[in-house]
Amino acid sequence: MDAKTHDGTADVVPGAMLDFHCISTEQLASLGVGEIAFVKPVMTETGPGFAIHAADGTPLAIATNAPLAAAAIIQNEMVPSLVH
Repeated sequence: MDAKTHDGTADVVPGAMLDFHCISTEQLASLGVGEIAFVKPVMTETGPGFAIHAADGTPLAIATNAPLAAAAIIQNEMVPSLVH
């Protein structure tokens, strides 16, 4: 029982089981957006930092340390994930 979008394609329903063989590229790219953010160490003009990105790779912010980056993500009601 999939929800249908205005263009007739199946939309991702939160909490529903997904058949990844039938998911569109757009649906795959949007999984986790607004729910998961990842932190990755980067070098900035002022030295080492930690970049915060949305699940789709969109840059959101830079923090001075990993705990601060994780706290910012949690404060925005998302789950942090560290990328090595």
